[in-house]
Amino acid sequence: MALDPAVIASLIRRFQPAAYLRTTPWAHRATPLGMGFGKTRFASPRDAFKLIYIAKDLPTSLAETIIRDRFEGTVARELAVSDIADWGLCEVRATAPLRVLDLRGNGCFELGVTTDIVGAKAQDEARAFSQEIYDKTDLDGILYRSRLRKRQDCVAVYDRAVAGSLAADPVVELETVVSLVPALRALKVKLVA
Repeated sequence: MALDPAVIASLIRRFQPAAYLRTTPWAHRATPLGMGFGKTRFASPRDAFKLIYIAKDLPTSLAETIIRDRFEGTVARELAVSDIADWGLCEVRATAPLRVLDLRGNGCFELGVTTDIVGAKAQDEARAFSQEIYDKTDLDGILYRSRLRKRQDCVAVYDRAVAGSLAADPVVELETVVSLVPALRALKVKLVA
C-alpha cells in the first residue's frame, strides 16, 4: 500500500480524549486497559500489535461492541439482559495528547485509499491499512467516526501508546450503569428480561 508521507503528516492530530468509554468483557474487568489479538477493524492482520477501542459516548460504545449488526433483517430491536450480563464498562482518558491519524471527514479520500477502511462491514482493508500505519509511523492510533453512528468519534489506540498515555477507571458491570437504558433508547433498542 503506497501512502504519501506528506498527506499522512497533514492528517496527524494531537488528540486528548477525556471521559471516553470502553465496553469490555466482564471477565477482563481486572485489566481495564488490557489488550489481546483480535479480528477487529484496525487489528493487525498478522498479530503484530494489539490495540484498544474507545468511544465518545455510551450509545456508540454499545453499538460498536455489543450490538454491531445483530438487528439486520429483523423488526424487533430487543436486547436481552443476558446479552449484556457478561459485559463491563469503564471510562478512559488520555494523560497526555495522543498523536493520531484523523480519518474523520475526507482523510481516506486525501490518502487515496478506499473509504471502506472506516465505513465497510468487511474489515480486511482496514486491517492492512492499520498494519501499514503501525509499521511506517510512530503514531499512537487512529481517530475515526463510528461506522454505525456516523457522527460519533472513536479512537483505536495502539499498544505502544496505551501504557504511557491512557488511564482508566475501574470496570463496572454494564447492567448497573444508570445511563444504559437511555443509551439503548438512543439506539432504538429495548432491553428485555
